[in-house]
Amino acid sequence: PTAAAETPQAAELFVSCSVCVLTEIIRRSSEDMKSRLRQSHVFEGVAKPGESAPLTQIYTELYITEGGASEVNQEHEIRHMETMSRRSAAPEITIKCEDIFKIFKPHPHSPEPIRAVLMKGVAGVGKTVLTQKLSLDWAEGHALQDLQLLFPFTFRELNVLRDTQFSLVGLLHHFFSPSKHLCSFQHFQVLFIFDGLDECRPPLDFSRTQDLTDPTESASVHVLLVNLIRGRLLPSARLWITTRPAAANQIPVEFVSMVTEVRGFTDPQKEEYFRKKFRDQAAAIISHIKSIRSLYIMSHIPIFCWILSTVLQTPLYQTEESALPRTLTQMYVHFLVVQAKVQNIKYHQRSGEDLHWTEKTKKIVWSLGKLAFEQLQKGNLIFYECDLSECGLDPAEASVYSGVFTQVFKEVPGLYQDKVYCFIHLSVQEFLAALHVHQTFFSSGENLLEPLHSESPEPEAAFYCSAVDQALQNPNGHLDLFLRFLLGLSLPTNQRLLQGLLTNTEKKQNKETVKYIKQKLNVEGLSAERKLNLLHCLNEMNDLSLVKMMQWYMREGLLSDRNMSPAEWSTLSFLLLSSDSDLEEFDLCKYQASERSLMTLFLLSLIGCGLSPHSCGPLASVLSSSSLTHLDLSHNDLQDAGVKLLCSGLKKFPLCLLSLSLCGLSPRSCGSLASVLSSSSLTHLDLSHNDLQDSGVELLCSGLKSAPCRLESLRLSGCLVSQRGGAALASALSSAPSHLRELDLSYNHPGPSAESWSLVHGWSLSWFWSLVRGWSLSWSWSMFGLCLGPGLWSMAGLDSCEFSLDPNTAHRHLLLSEDDRTVTRVRKEQEYPDHEDRFTKWEQVLSCTGLRGRCYWEVQWTGEVSIAVSYRGIRRKGKGEECGFGNNDQSWSLVIYNDQYSVNHKHIWTKLTQAGKVVAVFLDSEAGVLSFYEVGSDGKLFQLYTFNTTFTEPLFPGFGLLSYGSSVSLVKTHSRNKVV
Repeated sequence: PTAAAETPQAAELFVSCSVCVLTEIIRRSSEDMKSRLRQSHVFEGVAKPGESAPLTQIYTELYITEGGASEVNQEHEIRHMETMSRRSAAPEITIKCEDIFKIFKPHPHSPEPIRAVLMKGVAGVGKTVLTQKLSLDWAEGHALQDLQLLFPFTFRELNVLRDTQFSLVGLLHHFFSPSKHLCSFQHFQVLFIFDGLDECRPPLDFSRTQDLTDPTESASVHVLLVNLIRGRLLPSARLWITTRPAAANQIPVEFVSMVTEVRGFTDPQKEEYFRKKFRDQAAAIISHIKSIRSLYIMSHIPIFCWILSTVLQTPLYQTEESALPRTLTQMYVHFLVVQAKVQNIKYHQRSGEDLHWTEKTKKIVWSLGKLAFEQLQKGNLIFYECDLSECGLDPAEASVYSGVFTQVFKEVPGLYQDKVYCFIHLSVQEFLAALHVHQTFFSSGENLLEPLHSESPEPEAAFYCSAVDQALQNPNGHLDLFLRFLLGLSLPTNQRLLQGLLTNTEKKQNKETVKYIKQKLNVEGLSAERKLNLLHCLNEMNDLSLVKMMQWYMREGLLSDRNMSPAEWSTLSFLLLSSDSDLEEFDLCKYQASERSLMTLFLLSLIGCGLSPHSCGPLASVLSSSSLTHLDLSHNDLQDAGVKLLCSGLKKFPLCLLSLSLCGLSPRSCGSLASVLSSSSLTHLDLSHNDLQDSGVELLCSGLKSAPCRLESLRLSGCLVSQRGGAALASALSSAPSHLRELDLSYNHPGPSAESWSLVHGWSLSWFWSLVRGWSLSWSWSMFGLCLGPGLWSMAGLDSCEFSLDPNTAHRHLLLSEDDRTVTRVRKEQEYPDHEDRFTKWEQVLSCTGLRGRCYWEVQWTGEVSIAVSYRGIRRKGKGEECGFGNNDQSWSLVIYNDQYSVNHKHIWTKLTQAGKVVAVFLDSEAGVLSFYEVGSDGKLFQLYTFNTTFTEPLFPGFGLLSYGSSVSLVKTHSRNKVV
């Protein structure tokens, strides 16, 4: 009995001791890992001996966003860099650096904790620095202290072991000696960081890789990685994977809990970087970069900030402002010269003013250029010793090359015998590749861009034109930046900077090349992206003729009267995208546009541009390779066929906001739209005023239920949604995690299910029950046409807005009828008494009553008139233009002049279509909507224009009469037949 009593106690003591020992082992392993990470340093560009810098000393905050899909992005990253500088049209979820680990905690919209996070970002944007910074934060106790172990890997290191067999436990022991005391990681809180998925060789293959669940079983590193990401190995572990956009699709979407994107520096963060790195020179550096828009845009990438500062920090005290680099080619030429000067000073004890192109330096540059070009053709950014040997670089002296041009070419340190090499950034590789192709042609006559490398001499202009052709034939733009550099090197000013390195070619063949590029800009079928790059090429060649001409057209207000060529449309797009103003919307209605012209534009409002279903095919092809974030196609007769074509492109690009209001859609469109919701980054969708009905809403709900759906705002105003559709929406939004924050079901009857759901969730939705309860809506839409059943007219009170004109405001050359509902401009001055409200110089009149809420009225007109609404405070006295309707911020007007409609607000005019004889006005002051319609003979309303703004006061209808004999009459709306 005594022994029996002692046995459980002994067992308990044994377990207790074991737990204590295990806890101590974990604690020591964790502390050892943290101690190792605390020794980390980070280097800008490449580490230079004796110049390591603590990470916390130079780190600058980056702009990080949540969201985005993990689909492939095949475009050249230079396009991504340029378009990222434009602010997104839709709100974005931003993440601060110190909060990034919090994303691994349970998400408020997901019942499961986030396991795997994929972080995208272009080369040089700061992904690696982020992983180092956050590893250090964990080691210093500043972040994610519920983690017991953190294992940071790079795919470059793992590539070296691609043919070696390891168990997961063995791999961790091999890389991280502090973990050797642990033989299992199943029950620990562990985070794996895998940096640089795009550098994984060969790429991960999830379709044919065997399953593996035992962390002690040996397999290839490739198999271990795939099963870690799948969740077969250590399912409790958390993963953070970084990648460039082109490799994001290697991991199937079902294995990614969240996608984030590093955008680089915001404008204030750029300035913080320069002020941190330089003190006295910071203001001058910032001023110079701001003066050159293209450089300032690209400086949101940290590596560009570093290159810019490397070039600019010394010359600012030695060089005139006009000689500082003003194009990308000039910047990279200066960058190479700086490295050569550093080499002279460091290795040959020469002055930085001495000749810097020694024979050895030239040999290194040409060998690196050959390596850059040959590997660029193969699509390789990482090289091995065999690649160096093929280009005449001795692998045994590789450290010398990376030491001489430490900020151009670098040897990547590793734990193993195999060494890896790369250029400091893809743009540096492309610059050296262009330098190699340029020098080869002018020294030997060989054109490396020709398929057979023909050595027969050809004219210089033919050489550059063949380069243009080669770049245009690449659909993904992978030679775009290379072409900019190559054409930039044709400038004598750039060649003089490289005197002693380049063969002198100052024969000035630029005119023929410029002419050839302008011809290409007028070629039909060439994508918008390629045309924009050709304009960048002209900029590199210092030819600004197209840009200056377009600026003159814009300044003189001549664009709306001009049928522009494709080259001019491309130039307009180039100017809009490189503008330093925060352009939120480009309205095509202000230009003489055609369906073809939309192929060259990016920030689009295509409201009422007469687009048909046929337009959607070319539009979809543009969208599939563009960076649009805001697209408004409202009031176009796209129909179901057009939307189906459009959706094929929507799945492939990062659109945030899409408006398809009044586009003639039926329930059949909703299947295509639902597939977009479940496979895109769309956050705002407006489908108002389409005949979607309940069956269409039910199809949309299948997309709303999908996990990848990111929709935050859905507008279904006037879509014939009844109780069945309302119940479907309530069910979809209640049964699945949802990001939806705004739902507009005005002018519908969604029923009690939707109302109850909104109350439970504390929403303030626009149901407008007073308008729709108990009525059967009968809305039918055609292109710009709206036929309203009599029931809805009486429900909305649209025929109850009765008012008369105020004689005390009428100009003395205006004659009012006895009922004050008709006004005519006459030559004889009327004997009205003096009144402070009277217009004295402008032939205008206001109504007696100010309007609020929803109001509708119609007017019949003759001659030349303006139909307006105005605040009471509009000026009445004086000849100044500010007294006229639409010429100020107090009024909004539709003007009929020479039988053509125009709208005017704040003296900003927009030309519309030819004019009819009856105009309708709809005002919803609470929603901030003012719409003008033309009323057809059959009672249909054709929308002319809608102002969207915030109204702060009651609005008074008003009329201006612009010529003698002109008149305006208020029409009794109930006398008009509007039966469907």
